[in-house]
Amino acid sequence: MAELKVSKPALSTTPLSLPNRILMGPGPATPHPRVLAAASLPLIGHMHPEFLTVMDEVKAWLQYTFQTSNPFTIAVSGSGHAAMEAAVATVVEPGDAVLVGVNGIWGERMTVLAARYGADVRRMEAAPGKVFSLADVEKALAENPGVKVVFVVHGESSTGTLQPLEGLGELCHKNGALLFVDAVCTLGGVPLHVDAWGVDVIYSGSQKCLSAPVAPSPLSLSEKARAKLANRTTPVQSYYFDMNLVGEYWGVDGQPRKYHHTGLVTNVNAMREALAMLAEEGLENVWQRHRSHAELLWAGLKELGLELYVEDHASRLPTVTTVKVPEGVEWAKVTGYLMSKYNLEIAGGLGPTVGKVWRIGLMGNNARPANVALLLEALKDALDHVGFTPKNAAA
Repeated sequence: MAELKVSKPALSTTPLSLPNRILMGPGPATPHPRVLAAASLPLIGHMHPEFLTVMDEVKAWLQYTFQTSNPFTIAVSGSGHAAMEAAVATVVEPGDAVLVGVNGIWGERMTVLAARYGADVRRMEAAPGKVFSLADVEKALAENPGVKVVFVVHGESSTGTLQPLEGLGELCHKNGALLFVDAVCTLGGVPLHVDAWGVDVIYSGSQKCLSAPVAPSPLSLSEKARAKLANRTTPVQSYYFDMNLVGEYWGVDGQPRKYHHTGLVTNVNAMREALAMLAEEGLENVWQRHRSHAELLWAGLKELGLELYVEDHASRLPTVTTVKVPEGVEWAKVTGYLMSKYNLEIAGGLGPTVGKVWRIGLMGNNARPANVALLLEALKDALDHVGFTPKNAAA
């Protein structure tokens, strides 16, 4: 037997222990104890009948949450980025013209990802903090004939905008294009009607409004999107993200299950529990809870003398709020103070908002009155600590 060449690391072997934090950044959100309990259930095999039943429940509850009857509604084994890439791999072939709405980092990232899959990327741009109107999209389609896919971000977490989707599906279909939507931080948090709005490709994340652990990630394909997949002239360029094969593992269309990869058994159990809790509360009630607590947060932030980054009320994302960092305040000192004193996380900006905003998440299990009150109290303390004086404060 060969001699060991690598020594045992000088690390502690005591059981792992981590802090219990209140996660109110743009994700992940704090899971409910019931979800964490589901994640601690005994591990079973990824092809065991009990787990296949859990997968079927996840599919059905995702259809409810997406408001779709799409048979191809599954959860991709990976984070939201995995579902994002799986969706691109599915409907983008080399040379396809793809119109990408860019008003934050996630549209920007889609331009890179689609290009890597050979797309002819066309940009449709809006300023950070702004959204696209139907007229904007119609104009972009007229200027870019032959576009096969139109991509928009429903909830742009880097800037805090909520993109209206009504009418976009009809407009895209009239122009021979599929509507492709990023719903990572909106699924289960704001009204979303995939079938009624004509959305063809949509993906999300588990750790945001569903408040489950990171991965797996929801993905739904319309019949139009599946027809594009079936009629590809080139193979899907990723084996792991080949939805022809992954769909067989998930039993799409009621076909016998076929092994493709080892499913994320523990995490799928947790997602099942998160979706079950959402169904218990009722989708419309969940949407209203997120909206009402966002309004409460926005009003409280204004009382602290802070300004919201997104000026148009209708364009504000209820699940991730962007707050302007006041002049003279170092954003990281505030987030650091909140973490050290309150064990509370909020985040700084991302992409076009780096150094300009704080991002506060009210998602899933975190969208509660007590969390809003705690956040506002802690933020006032932090602002006092760094010497911030609101402009409207008495001299």
